[in-house]
Amino acid sequence: MSAAKAKDAKRFTEVRNAKALRDYSVEERFEAGIALKGTEVKSIRGGRAQISDAFGRFEKGELWMVNAHIDEYSFGNINNHPSKRTRKLLLHKHQLRKIAQAMQVGGYALVPLRMYFKDSLVKVEIALCVGKKLFDKRDDMKKKTEDMEMKKAFKFVRR
Repeated sequence: MSAAKAKDAKRFTEVRNAKALRDYSVEERFEAGIALKGTEVKSIRGGRAQISDAFGRFEKGELWMVNAHIDEYSFGNINNHPSKRTRKLLLHKHQLRKIAQAMQVGGYALVPLRMYFKDSLVKVEIALCVGKKLFDKRDDMKKKTEDMEMKKAFKFVRR
């Protein structure tokens, strides 16, 4: 393996929202661009971002991501970005209309699932989600444990 490939393998790939799939059931996913400053992109490249508390909000017909934490760039200067500022999400108009209609009906939340690089651009996978009730979470945990037990049983049978 060449040095360039080894360096690429160590590079940051994506930031995931671990809470999202546990607390919400995902209805529909969208890929959105995000308006960032240069120091924010450098921080994300270093893997210094967190979107577990973030959510989407409509203001004046535009979609914004609120509460996403991107650490200040360690080599930045006085022009460094604030870590918890609201950031504009970039989508097509028909996608914005679809999301706005679903959120007006009620019961839907707009949650970022992951933030990743696509070529040199930062993209955010956002989803229209419905909050899970406690019994839904319990059912998911039961299914997960049953699957794990089945895998263990098959593992012993194969030997």
